[in-house]
Order: sequence, then structure tokens, then C-alpha cells
Amino acid sequence: MCEAYKAYFGMPVGDQDKPWAPHFTCEHCKKTLEGWYRGEKRAMHFAVPRIWHEPTDHSTNCYFCMVDPSKRRTGKNATPVTYPDIPSSIAPVPHCPELPVPTPPDRATPPSEKSSRSDTQEDVEDHDFSSCADEERKPYYPNQKDLNDLIRDLGLTKSNAELLTSRLKQWNLLDESVQVTDSSCKSLKAVLLHNGNKYPSLPVAHSVHLKEEYTSVKMLLGALKYDEYGWEVIGDFKMVSFLMGLQGGFTKYPCFICRDTKAHYHRRDWPQRTEFTVGKNNVKWEPLVDPRKVLMPPLHIKLGLIKQFVRALDKESRAFNYLQDLFPKLSEAKIKAGVFVGPQIKKIIECSEFPKKLNRKERAAWNSFVAVVRGFLGNHKDENYVQLVQTLIKNYAAMGCRMSVKIHILDAHLDKFKENMGAYSEEQGERFHQDIMNFDGT
Repeated sequence: MCEAYKAYFGMPVGDQDKPWAPHFTCEHCKKTLEGWYRGEKRAMHFAVPRIWHEPTDHSTNCYFCMVDPSKRRTGKNATPVTYPDIPSSIAPVPHCPELPVPTPPDRATPPSEKSSRSDTQEDVEDHDFSSCADEERKPYYPNQKDLNDLIRDLGLTKSNAELLTSRLKQWNLLDESVQVTDSSCKSLKAVLLHNGNKYPSLPVAHSVHLKEEYTSVKMLLGALKYDEYGWEVIGDFKMVSFLMGLQGGFTKYPCFICRDTKAHYHRRDWPQRTEFTVGKNNVKWEPLVDPRKVLMPPLHIKLGLIKQFVRALDKESRAFNYLQDLFPKLSEAKIKAGVFVGPQIKKIIECSEFPKKLNRKERAAWNSFVAVVRGFLGNHKDENYVQLVQTLIKNYAAMGCRMSVKIHILDAHLDKFKENMGAYSEEQGERFHQDIMNFDGT
């Protein structure tokens, strides 16, 4: 097939090592080209084939995004398919008197040694084309753009896309720049909760197009007429940062209550934030809600605690391997990152074998975590909850856990928590989050 292509069009098949180049051929064109090469009275409809280049975007300069071959219909009344002529896919040129049908080569006569050596040398020296023969090639590692195109072409759901990315990353088959992202940041949801959780939650907003960012949250609060009602708000600390107008990412002052620094585990009292002035102390926008209206999220603090605990584990230890066996459907990347949900944390806590896999420091930190979950972050609040939290912080520091914002809130601002955390938990909202993921096709 490659020999026939080169003989007919005067150029070899090229760019087969590029992900944007077609790696298949039309069956009709294949039979026509092979028949012409055998000497049959056949000819292609064009003298110059379609020329492919790397597309620059997927709306106006991508052939496979603009043409859907599956919609082609046959028959007299069928709507013809319009094939675009764009920079990334230049249309073929039909035969004309200046470009006649070529004469097939006389395959009975073997080529001379000189011409054979010349052709071989030309193929070797021409770096713009790739030979169809089996030869050693350098591996290609898809970047983020290539991976996004593949996910779109395969029609994968968000969860399956995350799983695919995690597996390819685990096998070192992706470019180092590719990141495993959380699908929850690709949509925005708002739920009206009842203080005390006696009544069901009421979904009030959901969008699959708005991302979790300041402008989207501001638009959402405006649509809900938040200024008229002034509800208390609860959510993860990423959302709290948007509500407070704080800059995202790794900043010097990530806490919305105080101006803490990097001297964690050694200091608990920090200068309190008295104002939110744009341009100071990592304040990027005007706050959207009153800081006194923000409730501490017990579920997300629990998620943050388990995250830092798992990330501090030795990845070759028995405890980490046990978690992989306990959740076989959870990707290794998520386990390494300590990304678990409420039911999974409950399963680990109820497992009697997991603590046996831990060493002394890890077991002390784990027991402290379980004690805080049961004695403070739930419906029951022990009288010695302050001591439980202090012991947790001490054991986490001994284990080498990173002091995240969630652990800092637990350590330095324990007085900001409600009396009964279970009555003000955001867990109902997270249940809606899990339910809505099913509606989104995840």
C-alpha cells in the first residue's frame, strides 16, 4: 500500500509518528490504489492527495471536529457531505490535463542497484517523512492537549477520564506536564441546608459550565439574591477563599481568619484579619460574604486530615499497600494523594486490620484521627475535645504530616467551631454533589 501510494502521488506516506495525522485509509481508495499498482485500469479521483498539518484549534481548523463521517447517507436524495479545505487539512487536487493519471510502474523489471541505493539514501536523509516499514522509533508521550483530544474522541465520562489519566501517568506513558485533575472543579453547585439537618437539603443552583472561580461564585450569589437573605455559608476552603476574595493557590496568608506564616506546629496565636483590603495580605477581590457568616466544614476538615495522613505514609509500607488492596477500583494516584470520600474513610476507620499495618508513630496519629472524628467532628462532642485535637496535632507533627489550611484551622481556630458539628455539617451538600455527578454522566 505504501509503495503504491508513493508511485501514484510521487511522495511517501508521512507524519505517521504524529498523533494528529490519520492512521487509517478509505477501503475504496485502498482497493483502487492497489488495483492501479497491479496494472488494472483504475485511477484515483485526485492527483494530489489531501495534505495534513497539525490543527491549531478544534472549532475552525480541525478536520475531524468539523466532519462527522458517521452522518454520511447514501442514495439520490441524500445530503452530500461537505469536506472542508482548511490550513490543517488542504483539500486534494483532482486530475486535469496538467496532472494526468500516472502510469503504473513495470513491477516485472527489478530496479537497478543505483536507483535502489538512491531511493534508500533519499528516504534516510528525508527527515520530513516517516517510512511505513517497521523501524525503531522514539516513543511519543502525549501532552495535556493530546490527552484531552483522546478523552473527547473516546467519549469518556469525567470519572473514567480521571481513571485513564491516572493509569497512563502510573505507567509513565504521559508527558510530565499532564496533571490528574479533579472533575468536581469543572462544575458549580449550591445547596440550601437546614441548620440542624432536620430537614432535607434543597438544591438551588447547578451548572456544568461555570468553574469554581470568583466571578462564577459572584454571579451565583447574585442570582440567588444572597444580599437579601444573608445565609450562613459552608463549603470547602477553596470556595471559602473565593467568598473572601482571597488569592488561590499556595500563598503566604491562605487563612481567612488570621495572617499565619510557615512557622506551623510551633505557634498557635496569629494576628487576626481585621479587614479585607484588595492588594494586601493576599486579598485579590472584594469579599462576597461576611466572614462571620462562614461556618467551619467538619467533613472537609476530616477529608484534609486523612489526606495529609496518607500522604505522609511510606508508599512502600504495608499500610499503604493495604489501602490499595482495600480499594482496588481507586487509582494509585488518588491513593497516593490521599483523596478519599466520606464512606471510604468510614470503611478504613471500621477496619480492624489497618492499624496493625502501621508503625508506632503512624498508629498514634491514626488513633488520634479516629478520636477527633468520633469525639468532635460528628454529632457527639466529648468534653475533652480540646485535648483530643491537641493530641492529634502533636502526633501529626511527629509523623511528619504537612500543616495544611484545614489542619491549621483545627489547630489555631478551635473556638470558631459550632457546639455540635454534626448539626451544621456540609455532608448533605456533598451527598447532592455525588448524586449530581451521576446526572452529569460520571
